[in-house]
Amino acid sequence: MNNDIRHSGIIESISDNRVKVRILQTSACAGCKVAGNCHAAEAKEKIVEVDTNGTEQPFKLGDQVTVLAGRDVVTYALRIAVIIPLLLLILTLVVMLQLTGNEALSGLVSIAVLIPYYIYVWLMRRRIKQKVTFRLAEAEE
Repeated sequence: MNNDIRHSGIIESISDNRVKVRILQTSACAGCKVAGNCHAAEAKEKIVEVDTNGTEQPFKLGDQVTVLAGRDVVTYALRIAVIIPLLLLILTLVVMLQLTGNEALSGLVSIAVLIPYYIYVWLMRRRIKQKVTFRLAEAEE
């Protein structure tokens, strides 16, 4: 059983070590029959960079491809983007409420604690980019 996350896309550009693929990222309900009448369904176009590590790719501009990401990559990205910030927010809120008893101050401090976290994530973006990798495969029919 293959545990890869898959998105279909079209190759936008090819350089020496990078292939840029335009994918359509959809919400879980975007494929629903009534999605056109529902405001919850959404789809966004995104450009994904795939590092080819200098290997020659049989793809050319405009080719339909499938972008693959392992479940471990998705888990790592979710941990950095959602889980850690949420835990920081809740922990700071609880600690500040216990220390000050002031809900407004506690809320502001718990939100402000995310600023240094996201600065740290931005500073570590190259290391994160090495771990969050994608692969290409020919489009599935």
